[in-house]
Amino acid sequence: MPKHLSQEQVEAYKQNGFVGPIDLLTTQEAADLRRKVEDVEAEMGMQIQQRCKIKAHLPFKFLCDVISHPTLLDAVEDIIGPNILCWGSSFFQKEARDPGFVSWHQDSTYYGLEPPDTLTAWLAISDSNLQSGCMEFLPGTHNQGIYDHEEFKSKDNLLSRGQTIVGVDESQAQSMILKAGQFSFHKEDCVHGSAPNRSDDRRIGLSIHYVSPSIKETGFPGASAMVMRGEDTEGHWGKDMTPRQDWDPECLSELDRVATMYTKPPEEREPAA
Repeated sequence: MPKHLSQEQVEAYKQNGFVGPIDLLTTQEAADLRRKVEDVEAEMGMQIQQRCKIKAHLPFKFLCDVISHPTLLDAVEDIIGPNILCWGSSFFQKEARDPGFVSWHQDSTYYGLEPPDTLTAWLAISDSNLQSGCMEFLPGTHNQGIYDHEEFKSKDNLLSRGQTIVGVDESQAQSMILKAGQFSFHKEDCVHGSAPNRSDDRRIGLSIHYVSPSIKETGFPGASAMVMRGEDTEGHWGKDMTPRQDWDPECLSELDRVATMYTKPPEEREPAA
């Protein structure tokens, strides 16, 4: 029997490539998390997504507590099994009345994983709904291989390379409406995107990327992860450092190094081991 998800939710994920909403944090816990995120932004003098990319949790104990939340890991285990690695996390946020959007894409176009089987938990830190530009998914597009993508770079596209699937039938899309403290799951090759924020509040989300130890990173040298539960039975990943406190300076430097590596064009990266 599943630990946190219902059997119907497990089957919905398998059939559609996504599932949600799923409860995690109380309203107060979500508000406390938002306050901590905005405290980091005040200290940095920028949106947290501008610096905290790929491994956003790495320098902050409070974010490591989020990605290792027992209830969240119970739900992850319901999908991928008892051995759980977290290789990354990134913030996706849109300011009030923000023209920013995420084009239709598959995460597999830049993850470099074999097989392409990342389970992403997208945690709403503020409400994510139709007005604020919630995620939308095309059901059944997972496990269909990689669709053709074109790159349309835009200052308003939250994807750094502007990777876009052209000709998507948006009438088939399903909206993932989440209250602050809820999350959704999606498989990395499920087609998804999101519209601009037309609300008067910020839309803040944290995407967290989990894999079983059998998944290999083939696109980036020295790929590393944290063991969240169970053990790394295969040894395909290096071991991430863990912060001793919030703003851990060594972890902050590692965050910047990894973000730079992942944003390099493929031809500029060192060969993966």
